[in-house]
Amino acid sequence: MIEIGPGQGALTIPLLKCIAHLDVIELDRDLVAELRQRFRPEQLTVHSADALEFDFGSLGNDLRIVGNLPYNISTPLLFHLTHYAHCVRDLHFMLQKEVVERMVAAPSTADYGRLSVMLQDRFDMQSLFEVPPEAFRPPPKVDSAVVRMRPLSAAERRARGASHDAAAFARVVTAAFGMRRKTLRNSLAGVVDAEILKRLGIDPGARAENLSPGDFARIAAHGGSPEVP
Repeated sequence: MIEIGPGQGALTIPLLKCIAHLDVIELDRDLVAELRQRFRPEQLTVHSADALEFDFGSLGNDLRIVGNLPYNISTPLLFHLTHYAHCVRDLHFMLQKEVVERMVAAPSTADYGRLSVMLQDRFDMQSLFEVPPEAFRPPPKVDSAVVRMRPLSAAERRARGASHDAAAFARVVTAAFGMRRKTLRNSLAGVVDAEILKRLGIDPGARAENLSPGDFARIAAHGGSPEVP
């Protein structure tokens, strides 16, 4: 089990009451020193590192990752973690409620966007419960929520039509949501021809928010280029 951002150990301590050993990733060097003083090495392995750059695959397979994620880096950190879906069992995070709502949003809803698509292509997403500001000291000015992310199995990904080329998928999704109020004919101009969209059964007059992750995967599978037949 891995905890991202243990801080002063508010989550670390109860976790260690349930498991024999925990890996934690902490950027603040003062907190790293404090954690190493408070806990025995056989209990806690402290990685002094930036979670945005950390190689989670170096810790093995069947990983369980948890954390109260810093709100200011939550989105890039979630994107970083998609690269390690193959070696993760599940992830449980507390985040700003608005971010969780975007993570689990369905197509054609106001909260649905690039984050929704990129995560739902790799994970089964579930919002578990909300956490009010008074649960924190000091209380923040926002509500929080806890989300569960479970990597999709190979069979589930096939059934959902998930992407096979991560780079092409990301390129198409980024382009589409970069101009989300424009139609796909315009937002994906130079990425995929409108005629290819029609052949895929996708309306070029639709907007990015109307497409499922599987739709984006089908576009990416055709190369994301107007020259692809």
